[in-house]
Amino acid sequence: MGLPEIVTRDEWLVARTALLAKEKEMTRQRDKLSADRRRLPMVQIDKDYVFDGPDGKRSLLDLFDGHRQLIVQHFMWLWDEDTGCPSCTAGSDEISDGLIAHLHARDTNLVVISRGPIESIERYKATRGWTFPFLSSYGSDFNYDFNVTIDASVKPILWNFRTIDELEQHGMGWLGEGSWEQPGYSVFLRDGDTVFHTYSMYARGCEQLGGSYYFLDTTALGRQEDWEEPKGRAASGRGAIPDFSS
Repeated sequence: MGLPEIVTRDEWLVARTALLAKEKEMTRQRDKLSADRRRLPMVQIDKDYVFDGPDGKRSLLDLFDGHRQLIVQHFMWLWDEDTGCPSCTAGSDEISDGLIAHLHARDTNLVVISRGPIESIERYKATRGWTFPFLSSYGSDFNYDFNVTIDASVKPILWNFRTIDELEQHGMGWLGEGSWEQPGYSVFLRDGDTVFHTYSMYARGCEQLGGSYYFLDTTALGRQEDWEEPKGRAASGRGAIPDFSS
């Protein structure tokens, strides 16, 4: 495994100070990007989406639970195995009661929605020890309308805001074949009982809401993925997703 170069404390401080300048610039750019995100226009929701929950049917407005804003994690369901996606599971494992409480303090609710059947979702949720709201969109247009269930027989392909022609240019033309579940987040704002869609993000954009990735980005070994630079650090202590069922 290739490890960082060993230097003196003074040499390390010079290199760290140079990196700090780049980090501060990135922070400023991130703040500008967040401001641009807040300036996005919004779209009124004119469809009556209905979701299955452990206590029965709930509307999109119900999911706000009285708060002004709503964040939805689109959770992929593995239909062949009738279970949750491991990657989405890893992200959902980080949704703590404390996180939910902090969001509530800023008048924002967070729920997880999958197209899997509610009975399967409840079973899977119990094995993970999750306490956050997890609902099913099965039988509704919700996943298709927000482009996290991709199926050309239902609606034209649009994944991460790219058409099928654009996806083919990026080596993702396979999304036009069959039916695919994809991850994402969508954000909503309500004005009284009127709900608006303000934002959605997909693919690696979702990482900014997953804490462990950004924690790992601060370490010498990083995320331990093959694509990372410098090469040679992926074969470290990377383990499987923790099992909380026992």
